[in-house]
Amino acid sequence: MVDVNSTGPEPAQENPDDLRRAAELLFYAYRDFTAEPDRLLSQYGFGRAHHRVLHFVGRNPGITVAGLLGILRITKQSLARVLRQLVEGEFVERRRHDEDRRRRHLHLTVTGNDLEGALSAPQQDRIARAFAAAGADAVAAYRSVLLGLVDEADRANVAATTLSAASTGGD
Repeated sequence: MVDVNSTGPEPAQENPDDLRRAAELLFYAYRDFTAEPDRLLSQYGFGRAHHRVLHFVGRNPGITVAGLLGILRITKQSLARVLRQLVEGEFVERRRHDEDRRRRHLHLTVTGNDLEGALSAPQQDRIARAFAAAGADAVAAYRSVLLGLVDEADRANVAATTLSAASTGGD
């Protein structure tokens, strides 16, 4: 796992212009990273919130609404609207918990899984091309930088759910 709190060699002190350019580059990268999925989502009348729900339900089958709210950090009202559309469109299904009938667990349907795959494929291809061009050392540095951008209070949880699969050869 990448340790963003490492006491290894300090990078050169960045000047404000370099930091501004790095932030600007992140905006451009995000614009292009989301462009193709945005076009596909628009065909369904969906937006990026729908994509995030499909992604995290797909990565966490059986997640509860409360768990999803914790990941997305959006209001319950916002999630309810998006989730209702995904359920009505038969992309996501709510299943009752076997032991606690009050709890509903979210799962992608076959249609939802297909849409999530179609949305994530161009993004994964883009990342694969960038990784191939940057080299193996850059991959670990990239992950470290992104993890460093995550709020410190959430960093360990995010690292556990995203980087552990990478270090063990998982998806």
